Amino acid sequence: MQLVIPNLRHLRVFLEVAECKSISQAAPKVFLSQPAITQAIAKLEKLLGTELFERHADGMYPTPAGEVWYNRIQRCTEYIEQGARDALRNSPARTQSAQTSILPMLTTTQLRALIAVTEAENFSIASRNLGVSQSSLHRAARELEQLLEVRLFEKTSTGISTTKAAKALARAAKLGFSEIHQGYYEISALQFREVGKIVVGSMPLARTSILPSVINRFAKEHPDIGINIVDAPYSDLLHHLRHGDLDFLIGALRFPPPADDIVQEELLAPPLAIVARRGHPLEYVQDLDLKTLADYPWVVPRAGTPTRTYFDTLFSDNGLPVPTGLVETSSQILIRELLLGSDRLTLISSHQIEYERGLGLLRVIPFSLSHTRRPIGITMRRNWQATPTQKTFLDMLREAAQNYADL
Repeated sequence: MQLVIPNLRHLRVFLEVAECKSISQAAPKVFLSQPAITQAIAKLEKLLGTELFERHADGMYPTPAGEVWYNRIQRCTEYIEQGARDALRNSPARTQSAQTSILPMLTTTQLRALIAVTEAENFSIASRNLGVSQSSLHRAARELEQLLEVRLFEKTSTGISTTKAAKALARAAKLGFSEIHQGYYEISALQFREVGKIVVGSMPLARTSILPSVINRFAKEHPDIGINIVDAPYSDLLHHLRHGDLDFLIGALRFPPPADDIVQEELLAPPLAIVARRGHPLEYVQDLDLKTLADYPWVVPRAGTPTRTYFDTLFSDNGLPVPTGLVETSSQILIRELLLGSDRLTLISSHQIEYERGLGLLRVIPFSLSHTRRPIGITMRRNWQATPTQKTFLDMLREAAQNYADL
């Protein structure tokens, strides 16, 4: 099923008919004729490939697909309404009643334009990304700016920048449109047509342990669902999660949580280990001390990551200077190759090197770090509502994590 964002007016018509259980009662509330409402509902049903209402003598009642769609469209509307309020919060030109009155006037075209320009910060690039002419994009963006009576775009030497109001509404629109996509997937599942994809932000601690096995198991049971794994620094993954581009993150958790609108669920907490190549001078040395470890070169994650914090405090908390001449990288492939080709050490979860240990390439150096347990888990938006398919994937992650914890 092609993911088309419907006309926002049609979505508002659908909500009103569902609440009124009558086209005639909904008509004056949406300022449309009854034939126009009938046509709008028919377009939505054609788009979704299913009926949304059952027609009875005493009114119109949502079908199972209609109930799913109602839930998602209501959530979509709430996001966009809150985004509009946030965008207009500092607008003296708008009273509360005036703010409310503009919400039905927002269009899908305007919001798609706003999202594209906010992400690209360039009208030319944004127009190419949307596949529309630059003049059409300019017109939609400026119409939105005039409607809101709030400045959304500011010229800069390199193009344009978007204001705080623009960013707030664009983020809300993306989250709202994400709800529409979720609705598509759920309705397709009701029709025994699994479509769509799960988009996961993945961090190093999950990529080499629980995630591969879950992907293989899930893909076997749900072959028609795509799985998109996004590898990026945590800050980028968090940004895309909060803007609706990712369904959830899997990997090392942060404490305290970095934002109020996310929740974290711990799955397991393996300890860190000091790792080196097979045949390293320290491989079988007993009673190692930190001073000896500090004399060796290290490859470590970049500053700001939890593992790097553990590394720094391992020495500083014991009155020793942090080793210098560090190689900083989050690439496990590069870490492995640097270890294999030198006497470098690294600090890493033993789960991440299971494959290399099985091949006899890497060894855990005998130095106890049982106090450095790294919580690994799932990070989600606080009010995110997973589809049944996404819930299945999450349950598989939990089961796999439990199996690892029991090893």
